[in-house]
Amino acid sequence: MMRIIGTGSCLPLSVVTNDDLSKIMDTSDEWISSRTGIKERRLAKEETTASMAAEASQRALKNAGIGVEDIDLIIVGTITGDYVTPSTSCEVQAKLGAASAVAFDINAACSGFMFALHTAYVYLQSGIYKTALVVGAETLSKIMDWNDRSTCVLFGDGAGAAVVRAYTDEESGEHEIGRSGARGLLAFSQGSDGAKGSVLACRDRVNNNPLIQNPFEMGYVSMDGQEVYKFAVSTVPSSIIKVLETSQLKTEDIKYFVLHQANIRIIQSVAKRLKVSEDKFPLSLDHCGNISAASVPILLDEMNQKGMLSPGDKIVMSGFGAGLTWGTAVIEW
Repeated sequence: MMRIIGTGSCLPLSVVTNDDLSKIMDTSDEWISSRTGIKERRLAKEETTASMAAEASQRALKNAGIGVEDIDLIIVGTITGDYVTPSTSCEVQAKLGAASAVAFDINAACSGFMFALHTAYVYLQSGIYKTALVVGAETLSKIMDWNDRSTCVLFGDGAGAAVVRAYTDEESGEHEIGRSGARGLLAFSQGSDGAKGSVLACRDRVNNNPLIQNPFEMGYVSMDGQEVYKFAVSTVPSSIIKVLETSQLKTEDIKYFVLHQANIRIIQSVAKRLKVSEDKFPLSLDHCGNISAASVPILLDEMNQKGMLSPGDKIVMSGFGAGLTWGTAVIEW
C-alpha cells in the first residue's frame, strides 16, 4: 500500500484581488465572485514554476520528517514548465539536491497531480521504489490572455507537494484499519476524452522550419466554459462513485471531498449530485483561484496544516480538466 506521509505548498507573494483586476479590464468583484467563488489569486513575479515546486517539496519533506536523500522518485504534474527541456521535475531534483531520485513530468493539466499520484503508486507497489515526491505546480499567469476576462480572472499560480511512501501491513502495523485491509490509497479511477480536448486548450509554438516560414505567435488559454462545466458535473460524480464502490465505501464514510478548485458552481453541483453536504467540500479557490495541477495538493496541505485530517479519516481527491482528463482517488489518512 501507499500512504501520504507529508504535504507542503507554496504560493507567490503577490496577491491580486478582483478589485485589482477591475482596474485593468471590464470586470468587477461582484461579477467574478458570484460566478466563480474567487475573490483573489496569487500571481508570480519573481517566482517560477520550478522554484515554487521546489519550495513546496521542501516543506513536504519537512512535514514528513525525512531527508531529501530518502526520495527515490520525483513526479511533477504541470503544463507551465519554465523550459521545454529540462523538465520541471529535473529542475526540482537539482534545487533539492536529490541526486539519487529519478525525475519526470506529467502533462494532464488540472488532473496532473492525480495522474502523478497514481503513477507513483504503481512504481511503489511494484517494489521498484519506496518513497516518492509528487508535485503539482503551475505558473498559469504566463499563458493567459489578460484581455480576455472570461478566462484570465479564473486562474492563479502556485505549487503543492506530497511525500508518499510504500508500506507493507507488517511495517505499518495497521492491517486491521479500513475496509480494504490497510490505510493509504484504497482505490483510484482515471480517464481521458481527447475528442473533446478543444473545449479547453492552449496551443504551443507553431512550426517555423526552413520549409515553413511563420511568425512566432504566443498561444493563450481558450475555454468553452459551458462545455467544461457539463463535462465536470457529469464525469466527476461518476468517477467518485466508482472509487467508492471499488473500496466498498459510501459517501457518508467520507470526511472530505478534496476537489480540483475550478469553480464554486461545479463543486456545488457535484455535492448536489452526490447528495452530500457542501460542508464536506473544503475550498481554497476563494483565495487561490484555479491553479490547475496544483489546486488539489495545495488544498490538501492547507487542510493538513489546519489539523483537519486525523489518522483513519477517509477522503476523496479528484482532479479534472483539459485533455479532457480526470482522476479520482479515495485514501485513508
